[in-house]
Amino acid sequence: MTDAQAPAKTGTNPLAPAPEGARTAADVVTPELVAQLTKGVAGSGRTANHTPFTGEKLADLPESTPQDVQKAFDAARAAQAVWAQTPVRQRAAVLLRFHDLVLERQAEVLDLIQLETGKARLHAHEEVQAVAVAARHYGRRAAAYLKPKRHAGAMPTLTRVTELRHPRGVVGQIAPWNYPLELSVGDALPAFVAGNAVVMKPDTETCLTALWARDLLVEAGLPADVFQVVLGEGPVVGPEIVQHADYVSFTGSTRTGREVARGAAARLVGVSLELGGKNAMLVLEDADIEKAAAGAVRACFSSAGQLCISIERLYVHESIADAFLERFAARTRAMRLGTSLAYGADMGSLVGERQLETVTRHVEEAVAKGAKLVAGGVARPDIGPYFFEPTILDGVAAPMSVCAEETFGPVVSIYRFRTEDEAVELANSTPYGLNSSVWTKDGPRGREVAARLRTGTVNVNEGYAPAYGSVQSPMGGMKDSGLGRRHGSEGILKYTEAQTVAQQRLLPMAPSLGMDDEKYAQFMSRSLRLMKAFRFR
Repeated sequence: MTDAQAPAKTGTNPLAPAPEGARTAADVVTPELVAQLTKGVAGSGRTANHTPFTGEKLADLPESTPQDVQKAFDAARAAQAVWAQTPVRQRAAVLLRFHDLVLERQAEVLDLIQLETGKARLHAHEEVQAVAVAARHYGRRAAAYLKPKRHAGAMPTLTRVTELRHPRGVVGQIAPWNYPLELSVGDALPAFVAGNAVVMKPDTETCLTALWARDLLVEAGLPADVFQVVLGEGPVVGPEIVQHADYVSFTGSTRTGREVARGAAARLVGVSLELGGKNAMLVLEDADIEKAAAGAVRACFSSAGQLCISIERLYVHESIADAFLERFAARTRAMRLGTSLAYGADMGSLVGERQLETVTRHVEEAVAKGAKLVAGGVARPDIGPYFFEPTILDGVAAPMSVCAEETFGPVVSIYRFRTEDEAVELANSTPYGLNSSVWTKDGPRGREVAARLRTGTVNVNEGYAPAYGSVQSPMGGMKDSGLGRRHGSEGILKYTEAQTVAQQRLLPMAPSLGMDDEKYAQFMSRSLRLMKAFRFR
């Protein structure tokens, strides 16, 4: 597994190969490793996964049947009853030990992430960072999030009210391929510390990463049966997860998310959905052009654009658009593509044939309908079967597919605007609402513009990392980008059932002390007026 040894001849934008790495897929994914990671996965069938770097098979894997899914839920449900009785601080200690193990053994999982997704190593490390931060946060804060809370009662001093939080039971999690560590175990951590078990279906092509994380969690002290993994085709295994779960966590496409939501609604179980995006970046006229151009590279091309919160639409004020585009294009053309299991590449591969087909179709159709190719625009089979150069399009307009459809690849379209109001209107003119970015030297102005954007997260002077990495704050989508939130209190409380316990003392909530119905009604009316006057909540 080596990088291309010479830059491709692509006219004005030859991208240089990244340094060569010494390890190969065979060095990393050994039969012993596969046997260790899959020993807890039930499956009478057989399947396999592949590396995008070469298209070659990585591992033979068990494939779960609907009956296997049922068995996984049965085992998880039995284990969850015991796990829920474990004090929350002991459950949290598992996450803190897991945090340390992930950082100590990150080289192992970085290799797996790269081999399964085709990412550059630095982009794989973003997953390590995200999981460590989530483990630390919920390891430190779970007890506070979950502790019983006292509330004002119906009648001051007479009614004592406590809010309790109970685990939902067994959470069914359907995780995507693009961030196989962060969007699998990263989302499961708050479910575990809240006292739940999890039955997870990771994408088969990236399941070794999720299985490695499960192995490490068990090493950190999580009971093995509390974390079940099933493998198989989405249309077969996915509905079974929804059919048996007490709560469903899904990350993926909007189309599939609607199907998951319908299945959960039919059973009246809760669901959280992080779905698609067509995220916008606004570069205002007072932005630092150099910093904005560098930030756009990160925002648009991290993980080859296969990131739900990456930027696909760039709105730049007309007074600086040409200068910005010149700098952005130069940085884009200088990016290094590579397959090495080492730091140095600026971008890796698309994950597979389907993503390559979508990216190619969007770019070719746009160019055929009049868009200008500023940088990139071609596949790079000389590096690997699914590589595609980071691409900038100018002059994009409806009805080009790239204008409105999510590409989920290294393609960004640039548009010009005249006024701030126009920029906000354009950014909001999409059914999606996941993430956005605003660039300006004026911090208060940036925050004001951010508040007008209809997205779950907005980053000022960065693309996506500050909002996502601020795990005490909620992260998720508006509109067609989903339901529910990860991170913060919402990210853990969604995995719980709220229960109100109200104890009435001394006097009943009914006529007493010789009052008839009419006198009781008058007494309650006076009491309500007094409570308002004394500012009771």
